[in-house]
Amino acid sequence: MNELDARADRAQRAARDGGAVARRAFRTGIAVETKDGKTDVVTQADKDAQRRVVERIRGAFPDDPIVGEEDDELKSVPESGPAWVVDPIDGTNNFVRNVPVWATSVAAVRDGDPIAAANYLPALDDCYAADDGAAYRNGEEISVSQRDDPETCTVCPTFWWDYDVRDEYAAAARAIVTRFGDLRRYGSMQVVLSYVADGSLDGVITNKRANPWDSVAGAHLIRTAGGTVTDLDGNEWRHDSEGLVASNGRVHDVVLEAAREIDGR
Repeated sequence: MNELDARADRAQRAARDGGAVARRAFRTGIAVETKDGKTDVVTQADKDAQRRVVERIRGAFPDDPIVGEEDDELKSVPESGPAWVVDPIDGTNNFVRNVPVWATSVAAVRDGDPIAAANYLPALDDCYAADDGAAYRNGEEISVSQRDDPETCTVCPTFWWDYDVRDEYAAAARAIVTRFGDLRRYGSMQVVLSYVADGSLDGVITNKRANPWDSVAGAHLIRTAGGTVTDLDGNEWRHDSEGLVASNGRVHDVVLEAAREIDGR
């Protein structure tokens, strides 16, 4: 097994093992704490799952930096060398409300760019994974949708708009429903990016800068599945980009137009 294959394999193993830890706490009435706001929640399951993911990564790559949402891991992606980006429970608000739409996310990066990724949805037992050549769901290769008529497409406004910018949340919804066939919101960025990768959704928009643990793995899934991920200017998306606009590629111009409307660009 070459190094890239080893990292792709480790991403899947770590995501599955961390997800298994979180799943054992799901729907058990676990205590909830808040971080930066009333809707920014965290549980002991987040911390325990991240600890397991980190253990699995360090078991194979002990010297690699790890970027993670919880505890004392790095909060930004190194621009050189190998690293890992981890979210133990992406969609914690769903988790604490007993909604089964959440993911344990692990991405391997090199020089700031993803090279392998895994998003495991423990409550649904779906594992989305990508190496440098293809994306898979439960071992079967996936691809983005082939829809090219916006009126047949479903698009998701993702990431969270704080209470002081709810006008942008409303603008995002309006921009979607006036251009596309339907709107969905699932409450987990990594889940919806995975759904673009397998064609369940046709696009995802936010004008916000996404945290790397919320976005890097899913962006890699979409690209390897044949889709497009850009910033608000239409440039290739990176972990530090302003905004995230993802699509099947065929309707990207219209998805990008909708994203730019959120804050009147």
